[in-house]
Amino acid sequence: MSLGKLFGRSHGAPASAFPVAKTEEEWRRELPPDAFHVLREHGTERAFTSKLNKEQRDGVFHCAGCGQPLFRASAKFDSGTGWPSFWEPIEGAVGTTVDRSFFMTRTEVHCANCGGHLGHVFEDGPAPTGLRYCMNGVSMGFEPATDKAAPAEGAAATAGRAVATFGAGCFWGVEQAFREVDGVLETSVGYAGGKVANPTYEQVCSDRTGHAEVVQVVYDPSKVTYDRLLDLFFELHDPTQKNRQGPDVGTQYRTAVFAHDEAQAAAARAAIARHQPRFRRPIVTEVEPAGPYWPAEDYHQQYLEKRGLASCHVR
Repeated sequence: MSLGKLFGRSHGAPASAFPVAKTEEEWRRELPPDAFHVLREHGTERAFTSKLNKEQRDGVFHCAGCGQPLFRASAKFDSGTGWPSFWEPIEGAVGTTVDRSFFMTRTEVHCANCGGHLGHVFEDGPAPTGLRYCMNGVSMGFEPATDKAAPAEGAAATAGRAVATFGAGCFWGVEQAFREVDGVLETSVGYAGGKVANPTYEQVCSDRTGHAEVVQVVYDPSKVTYDRLLDLFFELHDPTQKNRQGPDVGTQYRTAVFAHDEAQAAAARAAIARHQPRFRRPIVTEVEPAGPYWPAEDYHQQYLEKRGLASCHVR
């Protein structure tokens, strides 16, 4: 497959043309210096320096700038070049432009969501595409896949700890309710399901980042089951309201279960079927894979508890 057939054009678009657009100073504040140099200044890391070069687990490689999923681990191969290499990106995840630096013409690869520089693509890769996406490891993060054979308590269940993530509208009252459950060890509120790295509350409230307000629950599966947490989730809000909860309107208030493995996803779908008879309208709860989770600002954590309030939710 030739690059000319694969890519019909080069973009050359300004940064503001991408869904995630920030100023240079904003990127500089949010990114580590080495990531900023590569992603925003089109730098190149030294070969054989990235731990992702030897990453062999199943999972997904995502943009270190905005969290956009870029490559599946199943497309990774050892190119011997010293940089993480892939024969195919996730569809629509990357874009290209012509790079004529260093007295040569190459095809530069960037994140289609934020425009961050990732590396270059060459026509000396393996079948079936014959392409080699030669990426800078510092421009990416890695989310390992979970054990699909694990129980519904979650693949992260080790030493009496498992993780669950729920979006049920405003996260203040939802967190407080989960904190009262015997067997829940820790809770935090944050943002999940979006395409912007480390978003602020103001950004999420703009309804433009794609994030939902969520509660992340760490629990002991020997004391409380994931199914019980799901039942509480459906008791705490109206799962038939799409992109809102009462007066709170926007995709950030959507009803969603962020599953940490397939077993949790299956349990969530079963819970939807189990609770549907309670409602006259269809349940619109989304079941999404748990991607990057960004903790909310400190003042949001245990918000009601800090103020001596019992709840802001009506069950």
